[in-house]
Amino acid sequence: MSVVLFEIREQVGCVTLNRPEKLNSFNREMALAMQQALDECANNPEIRCVYVTGAGKAFSAGQDLGEVTGDDPVSFKVILSEHYNPIISKIRALQKPVVCAVNGVAAGAGANVALSADITVAKKSASFIQAFSKIGLIPDSGGTFFLPRLIGMQKATALMMLGDKVNAEEAAQMGMIYKCMEEVDFEEKSFEIALKLSKMPTTGLALTKQALNKSLINTLTDQLNEEDRLQLKASATEDYQEGVNAFLEKRNPIFKGK
Repeated sequence: MSVVLFEIREQVGCVTLNRPEKLNSFNREMALAMQQALDECANNPEIRCVYVTGAGKAFSAGQDLGEVTGDDPVSFKVILSEHYNPIISKIRALQKPVVCAVNGVAAGAGANVALSADITVAKKSASFIQAFSKIGLIPDSGGTFFLPRLIGMQKATALMMLGDKVNAEEAAQMGMIYKCMEEVDFEEKSFEIALKLSKMPTTGLALTKQALNKSLINTLTDQLNEEDRLQLKASATEDYQEGVNAFLEKRNPIFKGK
């Protein structure tokens, strides 16, 4: 059984972490398999949105500690530079929306992988925890970058240092995630978000993602210039013309991501 399941459903690339017996904790095999799935999503023109979730009762419990404490331990240098950092970089670089559906506990690196997505939703029973401080480590996998920007420096610092567990409702209220969703039909309802995005003008969405990535490091002047540059690209797409024509003709647009 593959440690990462991958399928295409209606132009959505579905990536499922699949080590349920280990709460989908990351080992080298799963990290590399996830990278391969993300590359397929990036390179396959049939895929217009990406949906990431976990199998079983957890999203991901983070790093499999057996990999770093065994007879032949993998170094943290390898784990970060070859496992997690490429995953985060690929998610942010993907020129397609990435929806993360957190179906259970998301701890440590598992939480930060989830928070790096464009839109993150969670089942009501799910939870998030920056578990690193409990074993003397610092948050990695982009956690120190994304979490303060999502919820503010003070709140992020407390969650990282104290290691408090945050339930899905609290996460949504503080802006950590987009939405907390009911248990019933969670997979179906969360997938509907990805499906909706896949039918939208995805080139424009990709340009929006580029603008948001730049906003994390730009000055206001730089960002205004970036918006100018990207809006010119967006206005030259077939989808823009289709959107305008559909509005004028009072019909639903049919976007192709071009």
